[in-house]
Amino acid sequence: MKARVHVMLKDGVLDPQGEAVRHALLGLGFGTVGGVRQGKVIELDLADGATEADVTEMCEKLLANTVIESYSIQMS
Repeated sequence: MKARVHVMLKDGVLDPQGEAVRHALLGLGFGTVGGVRQGKVIELDLADGATEADVTEMCEKLLANTVIESYSIQMS
């Protein structure tokens, strides 16, 4: 079983890395870009019997800083 965790900064949290990407895109002539938020994707190979609750616990304890980040989980 696989799980994919998407981690993003919460709305209202400054994203300097996203802002640097936005600035670079504008410099390359991509004037239609209004904003960029950068996040991360974590792919987990899980043992049989692992549950979404297990992945949620992983996120809460290690994979996401829940003070400033939100996350979503996709299981397959």
